[in-house]
Amino acid sequence: MARHVLVVEDNFDQAELLALNLRDLDCCVEHARDGRTGLELALSGRFDLMILDLVLPGLDGLEVCKRLRQHDGAVPVLMVTCRSTEVDRVLGLELGADDYITKPFNLRELLARVKIAFRRTEFYKNGGQPERSVVRAGRIEINVGERGVLVGGEPVELTAREFDLLLHFAKHPARVFTRVQLLDQVWGYAHDGYEHTVNSHINRLRGKIEVDPRNPEFIKTVWGVGYKFTG
Repeated sequence: MARHVLVVEDNFDQAELLALNLRDLDCCVEHARDGRTGLELALSGRFDLMILDLVLPGLDGLEVCKRLRQHDGAVPVLMVTCRSTEVDRVLGLELGADDYITKPFNLRELLARVKIAFRRTEFYKNGGQPERSVVRAGRIEINVGERGVLVGGEPVELTAREFDLLLHFAKHPARVFTRVQLLDQVWGYAHDGYEHTVNSHINRLRGKIEVDPRNPEFIKTVWGVGYKFTG
């Protein structure tokens, strides 16, 4: 079954290159050249992935991502931009992007990340049932089949990547993971320089599941090593 990808990119040649390679992955590709059009298309709910440039006419990529996440927490967002500062990367992730890659990027690396995103959304859309459909950890209840999370009985909306990260932690309580291990086991790749991605997602996840994110009950920092989960 073909996947549907929305490419929001004002550079026509760049968008055509992405579309050409995505079609080789049996994708149906739609292209928007400005942020406002991209947001309207994304909110239609028919896409498996959104590849979003940061610098766009109209609404920039950060604002598009922010508004999208206010309405849809499921569709993965891969942010692509020529900006490479730590502030820009972290801000994009804080606003709900699932992944981030800077221009000029290695096309094979980008396509590898696209495939990883597809594997997650395919399971989500097909309603596949894992061996354990519900994972409980203290006040947290994770419905794996429906990809839903309750904290203290109240629903919490997570992005696709936040859900995968929480589920990975909950399935391995008390185990300490380095940032590189989390990149490899949750994101599906481990490259030097992307550890900030883990930090940003954990900060956002804490903000959604912890009573006091500065004094976390569930996701604890193991200084000099990484993180562990206590349920």
